[in-house]
Amino acid sequence: MQWLPDDGLTGTLLGRAWIPGPVPGPSVIVLRADGVYDLSEHFSTMSELLDVPDPVAQVRAAAGRRVGSIDQLMPDVKDQSDAPQVLRLLAPCDLQVIKAAGVTFAASLIERVIEEQARGNADQAATVRQQVVALLGGDLSTINPGSAQAVQLKALLIQKGMWSQYLEVGIGPDAEVFTKAPVLSSVGSGAQVGIHPGSVWNNPEPEIVLAVNSRGEVVGASLGNDVNLRDFEGRSALLLGKAKDNNASCAIGPFIRLFDESYGIDDVRRCTVSLQVRGVDGFELHGSSSMAKISRDPLDLVAQTLGAHHQYPDGFMLFLGTMFAPTQDRGQAGTGFTHHLGDVVQIASPKLGVLVNEVNHSDRVTPWTFGLRAFFANLAARGL
Repeated sequence: MQWLPDDGLTGTLLGRAWIPGPVPGPSVIVLRADGVYDLSEHFSTMSELLDVPDPVAQVRAAAGRRVGSIDQLMPDVKDQSDAPQVLRLLAPCDLQVIKAAGVTFAASLIERVIEEQARGNADQAATVRQQVVALLGGDLSTINPGSAQAVQLKALLIQKGMWSQYLEVGIGPDAEVFTKAPVLSSVGSGAQVGIHPGSVWNNPEPEIVLAVNSRGEVVGASLGNDVNLRDFEGRSALLLGKAKDNNASCAIGPFIRLFDESYGIDDVRRCTVSLQVRGVDGFELHGSSSMAKISRDPLDLVAQTLGAHHQYPDGFMLFLGTMFAPTQDRGQAGTGFTHHLGDVVQIASPKLGVLVNEVNHSDRVTPWTFGLRAFFANLAARGL
């Protein structure tokens, strides 16, 4: 499987990997032409590395220790047990808070309104979709959030009895930014992702994820799967935590590409994110999202996350949202898409590589046991 960017190792590709050894543990790594290098002697955490002045220059100056070939690190999609002597990819972030922006694309905005109107019932979604699109039209991308045009649309929808909390954050002045997952709970490429066993209507959410340091500087980007339970969130927005935060329900990877001479925020703004789902039943789903269609600029979303009102001393990872809400029927007509166990999800972008995960129930995937206490104890045991 090709999992590196189309331009190979041209960029500065940072990640985290579980490194075997006398005291195995997670280390910051960099991918170089001759292999994978452990940078833990220079930077004990990814949070620390991203906070230094000019991280690109410091990574290039750090010798590191070669721990294997790039082929050895290639994600193998399976249930990844915590085998201590297996070199494997982890999520590329550690102490950063995992934040997510929702309803940032017009296409997904309409689908969120449909979820709400259908009360999370997939069987009713097709009928509601026709009604919502007839009223709103199929394209809200020309409306600037918080603009006079948006205010006029809000007044019209309230008059029609169709105003929604999703429209409020989609075209109103304030973005939806929420905490997606606890620190250290994200899984990396090759791991299983978890769907709550009580969900019967759910989907992957392919997104760009920004790496932001404590000063609010965007220093790189990655790919993410903001796994979503459409039935839970559709029943009530107050179930957002249960819909979004479950064991292994947040995947990030395969690495963070630092902003350097080969890659920057403008590449994020114009990139395309593709999605492929392959089921054990032979089902295939393909789709793509163009970041050019996002309703709010990525830097505006960062500014709405961090400021005088809220600081993040260890930095944060910010999911930018998706325009992809699959409606292709997988079973009975009109029921749309939902995951089956064993689905393999590939999220890709030309300059960020491929994030690949297999779907399982969140109570069947490897339990999350390596939290902050275990992490700091492991660093101390390795003299870091």
